Amino acid sequence: MNQNFDIIIVGGGAAGFFTAINIVEKNPKLKVAILERGAEVLNKVRISGGGRCNVMHACFEPNELVKFYPRGEKELRGPFHQFCSGDTIEWFEKHGVELKIEADGRMFPVSNSSQTIIDCFLKATQKLGIAVLTGQSVQSIFKKDTVWKVETQSENYIAEKLVLATGGNPKVWEMLQNFGHAVVSPVPSLFTFNIKDSRIKELPGVAAQVTVKVKDTKLTSTGPLLITHWGMSGPAILKLSAWGARILHDKNYQFTIFVNWLNDVDKEDTEKTLKELKQEHAKKSVSKKSPFELTNRLWESLVLASGIEVETKWADLSKIQLQNLANQLTNGTFQVNGKSTFKEEFVTAGGIDLKEINFKTMESKLHENLYFAGEIVNIDAITGGFNFQNAWTSGFIVANSI
Repeated sequence: MNQNFDIIIVGGGAAGFFTAINIVEKNPKLKVAILERGAEVLNKVRISGGGRCNVMHACFEPNELVKFYPRGEKELRGPFHQFCSGDTIEWFEKHGVELKIEADGRMFPVSNSSQTIIDCFLKATQKLGIAVLTGQSVQSIFKKDTVWKVETQSENYIAEKLVLATGGNPKVWEMLQNFGHAVVSPVPSLFTFNIKDSRIKELPGVAAQVTVKVKDTKLTSTGPLLITHWGMSGPAILKLSAWGARILHDKNYQFTIFVNWLNDVDKEDTEKTLKELKQEHAKKSVSKKSPFELTNRLWESLVLASGIEVETKWADLSKIQLQNLANQLTNGTFQVNGKSTFKEEFVTAGGIDLKEINFKTMESKLHENLYFAGEIVNIDAITGGFNFQNAWTSGFIVANSI
């Protein structure tokens, strides 16, 4: 038996739900179904932002917002002029969810619980009569005359329009390749760096505002760095992992980074400062107290790494030791050996080639009535709510054009 709908949306995640709700709100006559392969919907929403759901980022200017997308910067400019962060806030408010801005610009529901977002979506789909069908793993997709036929392991569905919001699902990408779509092969995008190094071994939990560069590349990033049990994490590292997703994959995650623990202060200025400290604090021991905005533990570790004994006084520093210390502070060299997934928020760079999508409608340029929303396309962002904004914007545009 075939089940007939006007529109079928494959993928019960953020993009799929947002698309469905917006379609039926604009046109209540349409019969819409969401097919989800798992037993539960909205799983990524549930775990995002440590269970609080980082809905979006407080960046309201489309031309600024696009800069957070290593892949998709150029393509998203138009879509963000149609539906941007301010529209997202308004949309959720209209649906009974108030959002708040945190100091780092990330936005969460005031309730501090991702369940609020899930409940909002489930309530809307029920109210609008959208069929949410779980345990429906798509086995094949056909185009027959003017309709799409979707087969799952247990049912056949027929619809005039098909929206794919399946995120990084390789099986769906494969089906699309059979339809002539080019898929940019996926590589991990948000990950932390595995580093074994005596300088940071005893310092998990210590953070600093840094500039990090990857040797022999143009990759550079500034921001907070967090030392962890397995190496380095924090926004500065995650940004590098997103912008360098392809390059670092090609290096097989074996590469060298330079860390400037003083962020933007260069080696010469640091040497000058150290010489002044040598005069001012002649009788004090170097390793005891950090004269920079670094924790004492990190400072002490870098002092020892410069070949300076724990009890050495400032007055007794040799020229070489002073240079070594300036070098450790502004140009520390670390070997990265592998990566770790960042929390459960597994993001991939890769997906439908952006050249094959009309970004005014999010429709396939190769097949009429085939639309894409969310991370199924080759768009991804750094951490901070930007991947969700892409889901909301692309879902809104699909709904609008349908």
